[in-house]
Amino acid sequence: MLPEFKSIFDLLKAFPTEQACIDHLENLSWGGNPVSPFDATSKVYKCAGNKYKCKNTLKYFNVRTGTIFDNTKIPLQKWFLALYVFSSHKKGISSHQLARDISVTQKSAWFLLHRLRYAFDHPNFQKTLGNVVEIDEAFMGGEAKNKHANKKNKNADGNTKHEQQPVIGLRERGGNVVCIVVPDRNKETLLPIIRNVVDKDSILMTDDYNGYKDLKNDYSHYTVNHSAKEYVNAMAHTNGIENFWSHLKRGIDGIYHWVSKEHLQSYVDEFTLRFNTRKLATQGRFDLILSAVSNKRLTYNNLKKC
Repeated sequence: MLPEFKSIFDLLKAFPTEQACIDHLENLSWGGNPVSPFDATSKVYKCAGNKYKCKNTLKYFNVRTGTIFDNTKIPLQKWFLALYVFSSHKKGISSHQLARDISVTQKSAWFLLHRLRYAFDHPNFQKTLGNVVEIDEAFMGGEAKNKHANKKNKNADGNTKHEQQPVIGLRERGGNVVCIVVPDRNKETLLPIIRNVVDKDSILMTDDYNGYKDLKNDYSHYTVNHSAKEYVNAMAHTNGIENFWSHLKRGIDGIYHWVSKEHLQSYVDEFTLRFNTRKLATQGRFDLILSAVSNKRLTYNNLKKC
């Protein structure tokens, strides 16, 4: 049984060696019964050096095989430390800072962080919402006036929102957040997402955006008129999801400064996960994320194609 850890010092005491990290990952992944990543029904033979052999395929594997830790020379101790820092810092951590903290190159730190974010589409992190759900959109990206002349959209009409990427956010009051990067704010884009994420018997709270009007056909729907500077109307408000937007924007502006549209969803997932695990103890959050990220694999070449 691991001692509880609440700090980096406790983490290093809990995992003083590479073998301690391997043992913990094996326990989380297999629960004491190794499973072949090549054939889950196969008998498995334990070999030397933390390796195993799949009887049906005759292939060798270890606990890293087929996971985000596969084919990486970075020790698990550094992965564990990176995961701890990544999941604990409310505003995240930049690849430059992480590279200094765990003594790797900035390129390795950037890839490491993206491997962690990539794993957040695991079912453990995919939530449906119910009860009272607040819905709003945010626009991510720098304003046109702050861009260099050669990077400005010459066809823009002066509205900076046309220069930015919309994100729809849904927050169950007192509960979880779901955020999805979308190509536009059209109701044909937003309403299917809402219907897929929100339980049918829920009560929805939105602003007065016209694209939400058809929600009344499927849900109890209440609005606040933001255009008339009305922000609370009895129980109707979107203050909860707007609070999340403030955390997301401060984190991206303050830590990452800028993210590409291609990778925006993974950054949004990072802040969503951190918010949705806010009530967990440090060790509980660490193990939840570790159990999920150890079941995904992402190559550097595939990441660069995104």
